[in-house]
Amino acid sequence: MNFCARSATPTPLIFRKTVLLMLALASVPVIPGAAHISNAAHGSTKASASITRLEKNIPTLMKEAEIPGLSIGFIADGQTWVHGFGVTDQKTNNLVTEDTIFNAASLSKTVFSYGVLRLVDQGKIGLDVPLSTYLPKPYIEGDDRLQKITARFVLSHRTGFPNWRGDDPLKIYFTPGERFSYSGEGMVYLQKVVEQITGKPLNDFMQESVFSPLGMKNSSYVWRKDFDSHAASGHEIDGTEASVLKPNDANAAASLETTARDYSTFLAAVLAGTGLKAATLHEMETPQIAVNPECTNCTTQSPKELSKDLFWGLGWGIEKTAQGESLWHWGDNGVYKAYVALNIDRKSGVVIFISSENGLSIAEDVVRDADGGDQPALRWLKYDRYNSPAIRFAIAVRRKGTATALKEFSSDFANGSLSEGALNQEGYHLMNAKQMDDAILVFQKNVELHPASANTYDSLGEAYMNNHQNDLAIKNYEKSLELNPNNANAVAMLKKIRGQ
Repeated sequence: MNFCARSATPTPLIFRKTVLLMLALASVPVIPGAAHISNAAHGSTKASASITRLEKNIPTLMKEAEIPGLSIGFIADGQTWVHGFGVTDQKTNNLVTEDTIFNAASLSKTVFSYGVLRLVDQGKIGLDVPLSTYLPKPYIEGDDRLQKITARFVLSHRTGFPNWRGDDPLKIYFTPGERFSYSGEGMVYLQKVVEQITGKPLNDFMQESVFSPLGMKNSSYVWRKDFDSHAASGHEIDGTEASVLKPNDANAAASLETTARDYSTFLAAVLAGTGLKAATLHEMETPQIAVNPECTNCTTQSPKELSKDLFWGLGWGIEKTAQGESLWHWGDNGVYKAYVALNIDRKSGVVIFISSENGLSIAEDVVRDADGGDQPALRWLKYDRYNSPAIRFAIAVRRKGTATALKEFSSDFANGSLSEGALNQEGYHLMNAKQMDDAILVFQKNVELHPASANTYDSLGEAYMNNHQNDLAIKNYEKSLELNPNNANAVAMLKKIRGQ
């Protein structure tokens, strides 16, 4: 089974000097009390020191991680610095700017959640009213637990839905409200409710309720033609340029196209409490549920214990550290990565958008340079750092081939510096790229290194199944079940292979 994602690679980087621009809200109707964003201009000592670190270290980190393009917004002392690094694509070498369009991936959720909370303030949706009462027919059939799902449970990821349904019908895995399990599907369900309540497609609602009032001129949940000229292309691990993601259908969980400038405008509004009643803002920032330290998608995993420092509020992750309480979120749409952290106590924060599969490998360093402090959320997400053996192995696979990379990294396998999870991730990357023989080689190595792990056999079984080697698939799924009799995936796959 696959549990995570990461990585990227080389391209000549062109860096430019810092451009500090005034961020002015558009001349459209604004939300009362909306905060104007100003040029940080190295104003305060703290902000100046942070900006100096970022200007110095980001180019080095990008070079080390082989990342082509990045855009950042940093808020401190009531001011905002927005800056682009690198290039949008390798064909034109156009520079990334403050207004370069990036896919925000799951940072879409925080903006959508803000829009939902504005509807709560307007009395159009109740946080604790079953969402099924707003729709003319049930969202899914045959499960009475649907009646328990509320906007509160969606925004705090307690619906019982999987992250994404895949090819299977959507179903509820545990009693809604019972525990945390990250779910994009929950956001899509809430999107359907919002569209029903407002009588508008999601993007129209967000334009009227959030983007226009806050002055977010370059933000949309569907692709706009004017984005074509200033959008960043995504890049795979080996630096191969991917096509620009251009969503035609709005998805509240994942399709937001935006800029570091626009998103910083949104963050300033969140820090100021703009557009929300005080009680609603308090609800957003209050932990609703502690997460399971062992997983993000936890549909079949009940927590052995709950995290002491990581929680989920309404639309945001919440972490509590010695530096205070922070709101945070990450985004991962493959070749587009993003991360945001807002320290509520210090009224400061940072957002980064990165056009590389390897983007989150530098997130910890960038956040530390910007705002300091511990980031337990990034440890929970388990992304490998840019200089880790896992990243270097993934790049070697792309450049030299799987068999050669497996030989070259034999010492890393021997000393355990290449983890089971990293190999599993690489195997799935190859399998998704239809490189089945190479995927099988990687999964075989993982079984060899971790013979007591049910998951390694499950993954190898899946690769054999997808390669139409059903006898070997059955053998590995059966071994996985022997090691873990509760592996529901293995049971389901065996039934599928046997035609039961």
